Amino acid sequence: MLIPWQQLSAETLDSVIESYVLREGTDYGWEEKSLAEKVEDVRAQLQRGEAVLVWSELHETLNIMPPDAFDDE
Repeated sequence: MLIPWQQLSAETLDSVIESYVLREGTDYGWEEKSLAEKVEDVRAQLQRGEAVLVWSELHETLNIMPPDAFDDE
């Protein structure tokens, strides 16, 4: 199920994004980014529609993924 990021409080959204960033361990190439920068990058992706929040009822988890990777069927 898609969760509109706009409906989360700023504090909750920050926590969700931070948890995602820490879990993913993404490589940013030559230049390492701070946690705050990574969180802002993901927030910007959500705002631009390049990422969505997805709740899995089966696993009771919230994840962030590209919109084309989400299949609600």
